[in-house]
Amino acid sequence: MEGNLSVVGYGLSAIGPAIAVGLIFAAYINGVARQPEARNLLQPIAILGFALAEALAIFGLVLAFVFN
Repeated sequence: MEGNLSVVGYGLSAIGPAIAVGLIFAAYINGVARQPEARNLLQPIAILGFALAEALAIFGLVLAFVFN
């Protein structure tokens, strides 16, 4: 039973960051489309947000193996 819960937990921890990455890049594209000269300001922020969201997925994967 405990193994099934870790699989469900990893699934949830992978879905959340996937949605977050989509929202981050949607906001980035929207911002650049509205104000193209802000690209150099928005791009590092978008990449940092992407990295943090993906780190959550990796953290969830590690926890799935630790508690399995």
